[in-house]
Amino acid sequence: MSDPWTISGRRVLISTPTYDWEIQDGRVNEGPVALQHDGQTFIIYSASACWGPNYKLGMLTYNGGDPLSRDSWIKSPEPVFQTANGVYGPAHNGFFKSPDGKEDWIVYHANDSKLGGCDVKRTTRIQEFTWNSDGTPDFGEPLPLDTDIVVPSGEGR
Repeated sequence: MSDPWTISGRRVLISTPTYDWEIQDGRVNEGPVALQHDGQTFIIYSASACWGPNYKLGMLTYNGGDPLSRDSWIKSPEPVFQTANGVYGPAHNGFFKSPDGKEDWIVYHANDSKLGGCDVKRTTRIQEFTWNSDGTPDFGEPLPLDTDIVVPSGEGR
């Protein structure tokens, strides 16, 4: 990129929908977000299309080499975050650290109905996540809307 908003190099394709769970409501791999932890790099992406209840998150893991080559990434065979607990289509995500740097948080969109889609009824949600022993992220399950969560550590309480 020639600046933060201008693509100047060649475009490359490192992921396309290949698993059944990526094509339930549409053939979609979109919204890639980089996530780094303990020297590992992941790309978390949305799959299966926001206009249906099966929107979810997939993960690519960088395994070395040219990051612009498809061969440098391993796609997880299962989604890493998906519909559960009355939360439908949790995807289109981002990440942040708590103000004191001690916690990792995911921010994402989701619906509280399987009839929801990419409309104004979709809400933005956050929740803390942890890390598995192999260094991969563990997003757990989406929390129901009525779940009280403690604010990120380091926030004024």
